[in-house]
Amino acid sequence: MLLGTALLLLPAARSGPGSASPLEALFTATSAVCVTGLAVVDTAGYWSGFGQAVILVLIQVGGFGIMTLASLLGLLVSRRIGVRSRVTAAAETRTPGLGDVRAVLVGVAALSLVVESVTAALLTARFALGYGEPLPRALWLGVFHAVSAFNNAGFALYSDSLVGFVTDPWICLPVAAAVIVGALGFPVLLELRRELRRPRAWSLHTQVTVVGTAVLVVSGTAFMLVTEWSNPGTLGPLGVPGKLLAGFFQGVMPRTAGFNSVDVAAMNTGTWLGTDVLMFIGGGSAGTAGGIKITTFAVLLFAIVSEVRGDDDTTALGRRRLPVGAQRQALSVALLGVAAVALPAVVFALTTPFTLDQILYEVVSAFATVGLSTGITAQLSAPHQLALVVLMFVGRTGTITLASALALRSRKRLYRLPEERTVIG
Repeated sequence: MLLGTALLLLPAARSGPGSASPLEALFTATSAVCVTGLAVVDTAGYWSGFGQAVILVLIQVGGFGIMTLASLLGLLVSRRIGVRSRVTAAAETRTPGLGDVRAVLVGVAALSLVVESVTAALLTARFALGYGEPLPRALWLGVFHAVSAFNNAGFALYSDSLVGFVTDPWICLPVAAAVIVGALGFPVLLELRRELRRPRAWSLHTQVTVVGTAVLVVSGTAFMLVTEWSNPGTLGPLGVPGKLLAGFFQGVMPRTAGFNSVDVAAMNTGTWLGTDVLMFIGGGSAGTAGGIKITTFAVLLFAIVSEVRGDDDTTALGRRRLPVGAQRQALSVALLGVAAVALPAVVFALTTPFTLDQILYEVVSAFATVGLSTGITAQLSAPHQLALVVLMFVGRTGTITLASALALRSRKRLYRLPEERTVIG
């Protein structure tokens, strides 16, 4: 983030005269590294080609994982990874064993390259053949939006994001597909590559992530279509095929990608609130998505269902028993996430002229590293923008990661206190 800020402060990074302000550079670098997409300046018009290239590199580094990238580079240079680096890389990529890290790092890099290359090729062809862009410009547009989509960053080289392509499936569908793939998480993608044709062999994590993603994409699309179908500022003027495409696109984007093909500021307030929920849940673990993650939400849902049934154990999908430690971790992540959103929302509501629904949308978008905006980010004061910088960083590193870092080490008690219940509910 600091290196990106320094590069964006260079006069060459800005398309106009002079250089960017320190806050503009810091906010943009943070948003790129944290793969968020919120912006205080117009990415397409404010930054030069060099500045946009810096943003692209920051997105790739942030999406792939700084430690994962560093470990991979160390592997390529020295042909081996030390125990400490392997432990750190295992934590970053969520691999169960040290012996798997080398293969996983190379697999993650290859997977990222393949998805981004395919998406870039499709977008480049469309920009060149469908919109008459010169090949170099079409290639740059294709690569930038492909990397931004797969890494769930949401940065676009158009001032209105992708509103100009709202009815173009050759632009919207590749971007949406890259977003969905990136949001699944690297462990799921690597397992699907090996066991795609044998769903029964999938791990519980993969099953929960895939099923949860499908449910949220379908329900998000249906929600957008129902709430915005007749809205003259969004889906209203479109034909039925255009509405279905735009509804699907906007149903996918809250998975932590900040692209939009309709004007978010013109949406109904009820749509904003529903989008807040989708953004807060986010995507898959150990990938480019943000939020509290699908698996966290699913574990809490399984716990509620088991409690309602009166079961002694919490089970998932009728095939596995969930450990108590996983349930405590899910509860901790969810509640810390609520606190991370609630506190700045209250402060913003007391110190800004914007409505609570606008504030909540912006705060959740920053914490969940989504990047969707009602348009108020650039209008916030410097302290409020700095608060969003902190919130994006917290959302990217993860609430449970920060809590674990503060705790420094785990400890085991050699005794148990007497048990006593409180009244619940």
